[in-house]
Amino acid sequence: MKPLICAALMIGTAAAALADYPEKPVTIVVPFAAGGPTDKVARDLGDVLRKQLNQTVIIENVGGAGGTLGAAKVAKASPDGYTVLLHHIGMATAPALYRKLPYSVQNDFEYLGMVNEVPMTLIGRSTLPASNYAELRKWIDANKGRINLANAGLGAASHLCGLLFQQAVAVDMTTVPYKGTAPAMTDLLGGQVDLLCDQTTNTTQQIEAGKVKAFAVSTLQRLKTPALAKLPTLDESGLKGFNVSIWHGLYAPKGTPKPVIDKLNAALRAALKDPEFIKREAALGAVVVTDSRLGSAEHKKFVEAEIAKWAPAIKAAGQYAD
Repeated sequence: MKPLICAALMIGTAAAALADYPEKPVTIVVPFAAGGPTDKVARDLGDVLRKQLNQTVIIENVGGAGGTLGAAKVAKASPDGYTVLLHHIGMATAPALYRKLPYSVQNDFEYLGMVNEVPMTLIGRSTLPASNYAELRKWIDANKGRINLANAGLGAASHLCGLLFQQAVAVDMTTVPYKGTAPAMTDLLGGQVDLLCDQTTNTTQQIEAGKVKAFAVSTLQRLKTPALAKLPTLDESGLKGFNVSIWHGLYAPKGTPKPVIDKLNAALRAALKDPEFIKREAALGAVVVTDSRLGSAEHKKFVEAEIAKWAPAIKAAGQYAD
């Protein structure tokens, strides 16, 4: 009987510990440097999760290798709910971009729910001889082999959008990778490159200031923000089905107990209803997720669909990282 009693006590102790979760600070790992769009989302989310979890939430930046170092750290972390990952579309593109990924996107994580989606905008240098997308398309067709398309580096949102755009218009452009959005934008403003397709979080200010030409948005629906409301979608402009947005999701290491996952998911759902968080996201041009992708199963289903969507585009371009 004694072994049974001990086992019962151990089960009871474990259950009590799960019921009291979280008993210490929860760390959100951001797989990019501080100050970028994903870091901003994580810090805003952390502020509201603190209230829901009644516990300190720490943001830890683990940048490098296009986000794979931070993701690998969480994949290998203790599955106790105290280390989670906030990642963007790179979660779905990494399997195709990296020949030797140190984790499995589909097997090494528990999916906690989606957070937001950020549209993309196609912009050009101010001296470009085109004022709308129709004129831009004519210019692209007339200048094949002489067009420079900037991006913020391998795997960046601008790199991915640029890949799909080139394939959609069936025109190869000279891609110019930079170490981040800032230097890419600087050269676009200076006229050293022609085009850039990047997140509204990075382009809205320049569009509002009239420093770049804005041609279209990457989502299926037009945007409601004042500075971008008049921009057509690439889909309505003739690139049927073109739909790219940068999304963020929350993940825990595989094997995290279901009661902990449920508590984290409940906290996330409540956080995404917080008026201040919604306001902050809107200011970034982001839309808070409110649909079924807030659930674990639909979140994973969405990511798997994104993996299937991006793999052919990346493989066709032949752009890989070791």
